[in-house]
Amino acid sequence: MTTVAVTGANGKTGRVVVADLLEHGFDVLAVDIAAGPGDRDTMAKIGAPLLRADLTDYGQAVDALSEADTVIHLANIPAPGLFPAAHTLNTNLAMNNNVFLAAAHNKLSRVVWASSETTLGLPFDVPPRYAPVDEDHYPYPTTTYALSKVASETTAQHIAEWSGIPFVALRLSNVHLEEDYHLVPGYWADARLRKWNLWGYIDARDVAAACRLALAAPVTGAPSFVIAAADTIMDRPSAELLAEVFPEVELTREIGTYGTLLSIDRAREALGFVPRHSWRDIIDR
Repeated sequence: MTTVAVTGANGKTGRVVVADLLEHGFDVLAVDIAAGPGDRDTMAKIGAPLLRADLTDYGQAVDALSEADTVIHLANIPAPGLFPAAHTLNTNLAMNNNVFLAAAHNKLSRVVWASSETTLGLPFDVPPRYAPVDEDHYPYPTTTYALSKVASETTAQHIAEWSGIPFVALRLSNVHLEEDYHLVPGYWADARLRKWNLWGYIDARDVAAACRLALAAPVTGAPSFVIAAADTIMDRPSAELLAEVFPEVELTREIGTYGTLLSIDRAREALGFVPRHSWRDIIDR
């Protein structure tokens, strides 16, 4: 069975990804800069040794991946506005460059990594050109966080060509844990509160499934895929939301009553990705 290194394993999404991989029989090497004794004990109890590593250091990245067959790279500053803009750009690029080069150095068989929906133009202060927004609505970085992902997608493409290793970028929507869904009704009164990503979201369990599917999908090169829930986070029809907030944006195809406005068609076709979780399973509308 493949041994998978998961970077950012102690983060919100990383913990769910690690648990999913273990449940499906993978051996996991958990890597995170946050790795205190309590964190190590928690990971050890579920069967994943946790290594503390600073991936902005290339040598540590090489060592962290040396026993792995593949890597799911989630470690990054996770959003704009958490640090000064230049620090976000420089730190994320350093981590991504080092992990990508370390994967090539160690001759891993595949790299799956967390890109972002922000590469598509989020937040949509300037309306999207069309909806549903798909992989071709790219690149439109509006923050240094988004720019770090765009630049890293370019880097991944070239290292994939040099090394022959497939690099799969998952352009993740806004990740929600099940306990986050209690916040959802607070979005409904004002459609503009969540217009910034066309009312998209993704359950962390579906992120984990997408990562696992991407490890084995029959792809080459460095493809990128939008990963979002099948529905929006709103209790109103999607076409109605678009018409109210972005009346000038054309809806290019039928999407269903509550269908996502972040197209996941390519992820369905290439990865076999089918989101199975929704806030609608938890919240009584």
